[in-house]
Amino acid sequence: MTETGNQRSAGQAYLVRPGDDGEGSGPGVLVLSSWWGLTSGIKDFCNRLCDEGFVVLAPDLTGGLLPDTAAEAEVELAATDPNSTANLVLSSAFALRSATDNPSGPVAVVGFSMGASWALWAATRQPESFDKVVVYYGSQSIDFGDLQARVQGHFAEHDELVAEDDVLLLESELFELGLEPEMWHYDGVGHWFAEQGVAESYDEAAAELAWRRTLDFLRS
Repeated sequence: MTETGNQRSAGQAYLVRPGDDGEGSGPGVLVLSSWWGLTSGIKDFCNRLCDEGFVVLAPDLTGGLLPDTAAEAEVELAATDPNSTANLVLSSAFALRSATDNPSGPVAVVGFSMGASWALWAATRQPESFDKVVVYYGSQSIDFGDLQARVQGHFAEHDELVAEDDVLLLESELFELGLEPEMWHYDGVGHWFAEQGVAESYDEAAAELAWRRTLDFLRS
């Protein structure tokens, strides 16, 4: 595995490829971070996927910023141009596809919180680019009519940012489209439960269970 900070059409990003020389190929996974940015926890998640044989690209959705508090992250998010983020997400998918073992085929996308919303949007906006979507405690309020990818979701029982009604609505809409999403709910945990080092709500047991389920889903 080789770690690379790439400045390319996808913008500043964290790219890891399998193999001792870091030049290996394999199926692709696009990882979209929460508003905490490209933290060590997100990079560790990418590295673990790479160790399992995936080519992984995580674009820097926060422009290099690593906020220390939720209040700081909210201010930075409010100042972000959503059109620029949308372009970054889609161009990152294009760049990732070119690095996989099937450049003309789709990739998977995993999103955390804010990144989960972008993952659902991207897979709906550009359905030919994505075959699997993994959502960690995030939702999206759009028309999913063009979505073709399989969806897996991981949601917290005590989530102060994502309402239970929004999760149920997302699940219902996906089922109505015949997509049969795989939705997992984790008792006793809160938002950010799968992101180590960014919030007190990180829960190792729940995070590891979600990781195993994510890996099984990506391999299926």
